[in-house]
Amino acid sequence: MKFHLKNTDPNSSARAGLIETGHGEIETPIFMPVGTVGAVRAIHQHELTDTIQAQIILGNTYHLYLRPGTEILKKAGGLHKFIGWNRPMLTDSGGYQVYSLSNQRKIKEEGVTFKSHIDGSKHFFSPEKAMDIQREIGADIIMAFDECTPYPCEYRYAKNSMEMTHRWLKRCCDQFDQTDGIHGYQQTLFPIVQGSTFTDLRKQSAETIASFEREGNAIGGLSVGEPDEDMYGMTELVCCILPKEKPRYLMGVGTPMNILECIALGIDMFDCVLPTRNARHGMLYTSEGIINIKNAKWKDDLSAIDENSTSYTSRTHTKAYLRHLIYSKEYLGAQIASLHNLCFFLWLVKEARKHIIEGDFLNWKNQMVAQMKVRL
Repeated sequence: MKFHLKNTDPNSSARAGLIETGHGEIETPIFMPVGTVGAVRAIHQHELTDTIQAQIILGNTYHLYLRPGTEILKKAGGLHKFIGWNRPMLTDSGGYQVYSLSNQRKIKEEGVTFKSHIDGSKHFFSPEKAMDIQREIGADIIMAFDECTPYPCEYRYAKNSMEMTHRWLKRCCDQFDQTDGIHGYQQTLFPIVQGSTFTDLRKQSAETIASFEREGNAIGGLSVGEPDEDMYGMTELVCCILPKEKPRYLMGVGTPMNILECIALGIDMFDCVLPTRNARHGMLYTSEGIINIKNAKWKDDLSAIDENSTSYTSRTHTKAYLRHLIYSKEYLGAQIASLHNLCFFLWLVKEARKHIIEGDFLNWKNQMVAQMKVRL
């Protein structure tokens, strides 16, 4: 993987770059639709490429390991071929899912024992196994195995967890460097900064992660319930330490406002389930503000869902029709809403990139943040 820094905004830390992978290029800043089990919920692959114009999607190691299983993925030639996706892909290591199974897992220095949410069967992830599984899945960018601390948590817990994450990272790097990709192209390993919302821990973790000199770096353990101000403070601190010549990935973030503010702080890559999850419940993001399509005011509104959308569907179907579909629990409602929201998120980062290159990103960002606070 190669990263080329193309432009920086003169009034903020926002950057426009280009990531080269074995499956194509990624223009940054970028938002990655989440395809947890090898599918972005309610979205066809051709819509991802043609309508949403996604340049990279995300898969989940924990879920793919449990179902369909790595034997099937290896037989298919990797997840790209299994799902019919020929653009870049990233997999997380399963650390966050293990964190979310707080009553079904046991963490030790060797790794994590957990129970499947599907059938209760017991499994074990070590840093080495997380690398091997991601080799078999075959994503272009894979993540180190870490522990994501809850919020809030005690300082001692956050410190011990961070230090273990650093020890696990050494094991991940050793295993990764001693093995080769099995699907005919190169893979890249990103370490993950932890440390909860403690300034000294985040600083120490960022310095440690940077010392491994991998091709890119990630920031984890944020967007887990902490106030936005803490998220931004930790992100700014870490971005000042992580090397400028490598991409920075803020995991699990977030709302359009979060994304814009963190682009301004120097983040290049984002992912979140929010656009599709909220779409299924009738929340739509538009350039004019946020719409709750379930509200009675849209019942007989025959205007387009969003005339400014990059989605033809959003420009032709009406708010009243989409409200009817959502209320009727018709699958098409979830499809239209999800397509719309993902189009908006990808449009947002594309516009951010354009304004970074043009040199007026900060003014545009401030206007968009104000607009995204509007409830229509």
